[in-house]
Amino acid sequence: MNQSTSSASLIAPTDRYRTHEVRNQAQPASGFNAFSDDAVLTAAIAREAAWAQERCASLGALAGDAGVQELARLANRHDPELKTHDRFGHRIDWVEFHPSWHELMSLAWKHEVPNLTWRTSEQGGHYARAVLSYLWNQVEHGTACPTGMAYASFAGFSAEPALAIWAEKSKGTQYEFSRREVGDKPSVVIGYAMTEKQGGSDLRETQTTARFSHSADYHGATAHWYELTGHKWFCSVPQSDGFFTLAKVNGGVTCFFLPRTLPDGAFNRFFIQRLKDKAGNRSNASSEIEYAGTLAIRVGEEGHGIREILSHAHLTRLDFAVGSAGLMRQALTLALQHTTTRTAFGGAIADRPMMLNVLADMAVETEAATLLALRVAKATDGMETNAHEKLLARVATPAAKFFNCSRAPAIAYEALQCHGGNGFIEENPMARLYREAPLNSVWEGTANMMCMDVRRAMQRTPETRDALLADWKRIAGQDARFDRMAGNAGQLIEAALADEFLARPMTEAVARTIQGAELLQHSSTEVIDAFFATRVGQSGNDWGVHLGTMGGRVSADAARRIVGRANVFG
Repeated sequence: MNQSTSSASLIAPTDRYRTHEVRNQAQPASGFNAFSDDAVLTAAIAREAAWAQERCASLGALAGDAGVQELARLANRHDPELKTHDRFGHRIDWVEFHPSWHELMSLAWKHEVPNLTWRTSEQGGHYARAVLSYLWNQVEHGTACPTGMAYASFAGFSAEPALAIWAEKSKGTQYEFSRREVGDKPSVVIGYAMTEKQGGSDLRETQTTARFSHSADYHGATAHWYELTGHKWFCSVPQSDGFFTLAKVNGGVTCFFLPRTLPDGAFNRFFIQRLKDKAGNRSNASSEIEYAGTLAIRVGEEGHGIREILSHAHLTRLDFAVGSAGLMRQALTLALQHTTTRTAFGGAIADRPMMLNVLADMAVETEAATLLALRVAKATDGMETNAHEKLLARVATPAAKFFNCSRAPAIAYEALQCHGGNGFIEENPMARLYREAPLNSVWEGTANMMCMDVRRAMQRTPETRDALLADWKRIAGQDARFDRMAGNAGQLIEAALADEFLARPMTEAVARTIQGAELLQHSSTEVIDAFFATRVGQSGNDWGVHLGTMGGRVSADAARRIVGRANVFG
């Protein structure tokens, strides 16, 4: 063999040396509409807010768009960067983001994710906006933080005449990343800075102090300005245009609103100390901040700050319950696409009996979580005009926040298992989802805080318990399994009111019973039967600890129909 022949063979190997033929890889989860192809979501909007169908379909298309999915990947691949000073040495306390973050924020604002409730006069504004948030949480979770805070902030703006201009700007749909004064902006991004390192969730331990500075005209109303001094341990989206925060005035915790840019165009004394290095939610900047002579407008009366800020908390907690349900839906969608388009042992992975059990179980859990969150949104819509819905919302909101946020990591874990090792690679959105899943549980109150709040509400206002029981009584007699579930929940409520030790199982029972009621009214026969057979069994052996252990009470044919109902890819 001559030299030329040998070289050619090495440069152009024959087929017998081919090592990298790509086969049997799952198809990407794109090219679908997360609203129009979702049977649960489309039916929900048709029932409660049909006027919002086009809005929801338009946003749903983004979740299935490959280009938007790439924006989400890039935003989480390139972390925000703190710029404390400009190149000339001036203190600027600003955060730089990858362009993908701003594109995502622009899309969220354009599609009214932060503010549809406040922009419409149609009935069901909170419900429709909840569906938008559910969809946006399938697009990108870091930007879901500012959309949720902007949504909740309207409650605070409405309570303070001096902040009327902020209320109006919070309805804007044109996102602008700038430090212009509020009067010059088309819309605003809002943050919250409450938590301090010595207090955590206990806002009574606030050590930041405030002293009165002056009163002055502020965009046509009188604002009472105070100087703040202190440190905040967690402040997400520190590049926001303004923040709700807490500080003590003569020992009483008081609510304030802090503009980043003052009326004269000067930057407020708002010092970003560092950005947090978080396990997930990487695209979103979270920070520690310092106040030193920082100017803020008082909101409400001195000493009533916790009560004031809790008026916003209902909306943020609702948004976390909705967001976690959306996260669960995205995890399920990814798992369905992977297992139906990748083969093993002679057929699609999804057709293997054990995998079918897992997928169906995940679908039941996700649908139940979705309907639970939307029931709270419906109650929120009725709070101003319906006493029953207001009382129901008071206990159902923290219960839904606790339960959905606690179940999301389990769904994410099983969805990752469906992918195998491919799901643990950062190129796969499943890995990002896995890291994201636990966060909502600790944002806006941990699981124990939510359960304590449910118990406290029932103790202080027994009518909240009565409203809950009355809601279940409306459908009593339709299904013996539900009646048994509601009866057990009622007994746990009575026991937990006497003993805090039972607050968590009581809150779980409340959440599960609301889920059962909603499924019974709005779901398919297969999903209803699977839910009651596995979540309310006759004995302790009907449902295992893990998803995919539904046992003999759910047939394989029923499981296939459940999976088919959940599969957005048809």
